[in-house]
Amino acid sequence: MAKSVLLIGLGEFGLHMAKKLNEMNIEVMGVDFNEEKVNEALPFVTEAQIGDSTNPEFLETLGVRNYDCCVVTIGANFQNSLETTSLLSEMGAKRVISRANTEIHEKFLKRNGADMVVYPERQMANWTAIRCSFENIIDYITVDEDYSIVEVNIPDDWHGKTLSQLNIRNKHGINVLGVRNDGRLDMDIGFDTLLTKEKTIMVLGSRKNIAKCFRV
Repeated sequence: MAKSVLLIGLGEFGLHMAKKLNEMNIEVMGVDFNEEKVNEALPFVTEAQIGDSTNPEFLETLGVRNYDCCVVTIGANFQNSLETTSLLSEMGAKRVISRANTEIHEKFLKRNGADMVVYPERQMANWTAIRCSFENIIDYITVDEDYSIVEVNIPDDWHGKTLSQLNIRNKHGINVLGVRNDGRLDMDIGFDTLLTKEKTIMVLGSRKNIAKCFRV
């Protein structure tokens, strides 16, 4: 896990990320050219600077090599995002994650130094589509092109049965990773773990098998 993050761009997406990193006790240097946005983020960052991230001299003063990860969340101006990403890479940043708004942006960012590209609009659209298609799904994480981890409500016909009785892995080709009860996730599960309607389960499997098992 990264211990320190340089977060460039404190718009809505950047602000939400700053809040989450703060919850995770990760040190964050927040940067934006807009003073109002910097002030809004102050409660959630360790330090903050007002400045232009496309200016190499300003960027050098931040000591980009000292951060475990540099994140570029600029969304309104792709040229600034691209220039910032390229400069961070040239200055020896350990890891650069950049935000893309389109697939073309994603390709250019990867070609210009981004180690990883996030595409919030596409990811949210995919997540929402999954929620529309699966009645029981509470949360969804993509592992790779074929496999996902999902948190689902207990199907009616699973209520009151143990994992051994259900034989989920052999019957459905998915693995139960944990059971959540009253908000607490328990991953210390066994064949005698009882499933009831007030619980949810975390499962890992191919999207095809998950669809067969949980699609309405």
